[in-house]
Amino acid sequence: MRGLLDEQHPDLADLPIEVLANGWDNLVCRLGEEFLVRLPRRAVAAELVAHEQRWLPELAGRLPLPVPAPVRVGQPTAQYPWSWSVVPFFPGRTAAGRDRGDLRSAPAALGGFLDALHVPAPAEAPVNAFRGIPLAGRAEGVMKALAHVGPADRAAALRVWESAAAATAWHGPPLWLHGDLHPANILVDHGRISAVIDFGDMTSGDPATDLSLAWTLFPADHRAAFRQAYGRADDATWQRARGWALALSLVFLTHSADNPLMHRIGERAFREVLE
Repeated sequence: MRGLLDEQHPDLADLPIEVLANGWDNLVCRLGEEFLVRLPRRAVAAELVAHEQRWLPELAGRLPLPVPAPVRVGQPTAQYPWSWSVVPFFPGRTAAGRDRGDLRSAPAALGGFLDALHVPAPAEAPVNAFRGIPLAGRAEGVMKALAHVGPADRAAALRVWESAAAATAWHGPPLWLHGDLHPANILVDHGRISAVIDFGDMTSGDPATDLSLAWTLFPADHRAAFRQAYGRADDATWQRARGWALALSLVFLTHSADNPLMHRIGERAFREVLE
């Protein structure tokens, strides 16, 4: 990484570098006090980084919470095949590691954030085959996952799913969506939301996908405040959002054997959905 900085952003090349995460998709390093560097480790991840590079600078100015719009863009070289980003460093820890009772200001902050984000997207916005789509597109995965759930919970979850699936579909224009909005992609610092991160799955479509946050992050007594701050979720959208929360919680439960944090998000969301 030092060589890439030397070649393309030499004014940053002398800053201290600390590896923070070396995951399946990205190498993430702290760069000095103010920045992070994200280097994709595979082609699929590189495509997601490209989405952030293209669209976040355009969206960031009208959003009420900080987002990781790149401050520098790195180009592919003979030694490294993909674009990479220098983004701001935001203080805080993920909301996934927090007691949800400590997030009293979060419903208003995140409801307002999504209200600002959810505007009609341009025709050239990214399209995600799994997010922002009609709930029918998630039905097969939900049914397969429910086969591994105990009988009592399965019956309750089926009732939730059937109600969500029967709700009126989204007939508005495709709206900008975060696409992967769950507690691990929200940072909290001193009890307040400090940033919303990881926009690689950003897409356009039904806002119910993002509104699933009402169950994946919030306990029941915070959901009404979140919905009120968002301000425009009719009953059908709210029902679809609950269906999305069920679908995503099942994904987290069935595909996170090697990721205890995501498994806990799935467990908590599943219980909130059933309540």
